[in-house]
Amino acid sequence: QVQMVESGGGLVQAGASLRLSCAASGFSFSSFTLGWFRQAPGKEREFVAGIRANGGRTYYADSVKGRFTISRDNAKNTVYLQMNSLKPEDTAVYYCAVRLYGSVDNSAGYDYWGQGTHVTVSS
Repeated sequence: QVQMVESGGGLVQAGASLRLSCAASGFSFSSFTLGWFRQAPGKEREFVAGIRANGGRTYYADSVKGRFTISRDNAKNTVYLQMNSLKPEDTAVYYCAVRLYGSVDNSAGYDYWGQGTHVTVSS
C-alpha cells in the first residue's frame, strides 16, 4: 500500500534551518506531483510547496517563497523541504502528499497523506 513517512521536524530558534524528508513507497513515485502542506494549531491546512514529477517545476506559497526549497530524488523515492530563516509563524505540523488532480496548491486534489512531522520555531 501507499506510504508517506515524514521526518526531520523539531524545535528550533527563529532564523534556524531544518530539512524535512518524506520517504514514499507503494506507488510509481516518479510519475506524480508531490506537495508539502502544513497545519498550525487552530488553523486550516495550507499549501507550502509543490514539485512536478520530473522536478522541473516547483511552486511555493507566498509566505515561504525565498526561504523554503522543495526538491525530490526519484531514485530514492524521497521528497525534501529545505526550510531556512525559520519564523515562529512557520510552527505547524508538516505533511507530504501525492497530487492526484487539480491545482498544485489545492489540498483537495491530494491523497496519501503522511502522519506529519512537527516543526516548532521559538522566538
